[in-house]
Amino acid sequence: MLPEQGIVLKFELQGADFNSAGEASSKIKRTLQQLGVRPDIIRRIAISAYEAEMNVIIHAYHGNILAQIFPDRTELKVEDEGPGIPDINLAMKEGYSTAPDHIREMGFGAGMGLPNIVRCTDKFDIKTVTGTGTKLSMIIYH
Repeated sequence: MLPEQGIVLKFELQGADFNSAGEASSKIKRTLQQLGVRPDIIRRIAISAYEAEMNVIIHAYHGNILAQIFPDRTELKVEDEGPGIPDINLAMKEGYSTAPDHIREMGFGAGMGLPNIVRCTDKFDIKTVTGTGTKLSMIIYH
């Protein structure tokens, strides 16, 4: 049984640390499985967390993920220090990416990160300041 005040998981992310890529989202997924959250909900949360995590690793200098798991919902907050997003509307289009070629050659940067997050979340908010960084807030109801 999940406590009313929820469970909090926090992860620090380093830009360009592809060796650790996916660790935070995997730990969030494992925790949700241990708590007995429905598999379809876990999938949506895991995809959202992974895409946000990869955006920090690909585009930012560093950042963090805060996952708050409540009985009725999971809230994800991702903040980074990095270049920010110059055009959010363009960044929300499937297939649009500013990832450099060496990132694409590794199999990342297909331009599906933000569109996948929006598709998998019930509530999504993005705030960005060019030259400073980006903040994502997501809620997925259980």
